[in-house]
Amino acid sequence: MTQTSAPPAVTDDMVVRVTGGRPLSGRIIVQGSKNIALHLYAAALLADAPVTLLGAPAILDTDVCAQILTHTGAHVTVAGDQFTVTPAAQVRPVIHPQLGRRVRTTCVLAAAVLARCGRVSFPQPGGDAFCARLIDRHLAAMEAAGAVVSSDETGVFAQCGPDGVRPFTVDVSTPYGPSLGATVTAMLLAARARGTSLITTPSIEPEVTETAAFLAERGVGVHWDEAGLHVTGAAHVAGGTFVVAGDRIEAATMIMAAAVTGGTIRLGGITTAGLPGGLTAALANAGVQLVDAPGGEVHMALTGPLRAVETATGPHPGLPTDTAPQLAAMLTQAHGTSQITERVYPQRDTHLQGLTAFGAAVSSRGPAVLVHGASRLRAAQVGASDIRAVTSLLMAGLVAEGTSTIRGMYHLRRGYGHLLSHLSALGADITTIPEARPCP
Repeated sequence: MTQTSAPPAVTDDMVVRVTGGRPLSGRIIVQGSKNIALHLYAAALLADAPVTLLGAPAILDTDVCAQILTHTGAHVTVAGDQFTVTPAAQVRPVIHPQLGRRVRTTCVLAAAVLARCGRVSFPQPGGDAFCARLIDRHLAAMEAAGAVVSSDETGVFAQCGPDGVRPFTVDVSTPYGPSLGATVTAMLLAARARGTSLITTPSIEPEVTETAAFLAERGVGVHWDEAGLHVTGAAHVAGGTFVVAGDRIEAATMIMAAAVTGGTIRLGGITTAGLPGGLTAALANAGVQLVDAPGGEVHMALTGPLRAVETATGPHPGLPTDTAPQLAAMLTQAHGTSQITERVYPQRDTHLQGLTAFGAAVSSRGPAVLVHGASRLRAAQVGASDIRAVTSLLMAGLVAEGTSTIRGMYHLRRGYGHLLSHLSALGADITTIPEARPCP
């Protein structure tokens, strides 16, 4: 792998210090979507010629995926926001056992390798730790494509017959709705199968539709109808350039960070059409106005004091689950009792302990998070072990009285390339310092 992008300004052994009370104001450019990019990195492994992804976010997961792809034999160059993959003549059928545990798209990466060479070994996926990550629908897609799948304490092994992956039909639904990741896994397998496969009850999240657009541009047949998603494999998958869409989760984060501080911001690189309806509805109900402006920007302003809302996460175009922790932080400053019900995962409440430390009146009842506001938040020393929970605590620090210390830089940098610098540019009082270590 060739890495020519600038090194991060902070390291994983640092903590964030934020002094609250400053309204955010100004303009920032939204990064390329983290979650879309991670799936496109895997899809690029299918190509028979070099692929360049424009708008790749400058996050830790981009570097980890570059190393994983390199381990399979591909040549990867990361230069600024350009992520270029040159395919290997011989693909190594192994997802690196340590690196694979650091991202959530491990099974998707494995599917691309399985589609290319008919076998693969891979570890259990990593990523955020707010709940268990089931992979049964991913494995079902591999089995449907003709692979024999086995697993032990070291990971998972899948192997097809001598003809490689075959056309198949698979259902990717779960008790919580269609599986986004398994839909992409099935698409990548089908893209190399000799014939047409059918994915029933597919996810329609942007990660899926953007990956489908990427494959269609490279010669793979993609067709949606009432039966599901039909994918016709291509003997040759072309290379070329593809632009990563703007990150709707970062956009939502910046909008809510401005709202919780009583500020107003402008976002480049995304329009309201790139924001799910469930998100814009929840924000509007809370008193956050979003309008499109010339040049493809979103302008955000408050219509008055923040108001309590009752909402639920859900599949696209519903409220994204990855915005729920940030929404809870924003609603600590809303008048009344809010409820955010989690309907994508069994539960998502790892941010509540930290918010409570700030003085927020928050609690959970099954999948529902309750927020009683408006709360007077005071500085705290907190941390969390997943991207959006850490972000939620950072947002609380922006409005809390005094100076807070927030741990979890590693997780923050997995999801956001420039969040701290963006917040500083908008007027936040943020610094990073080395984390104190106990004496041996």
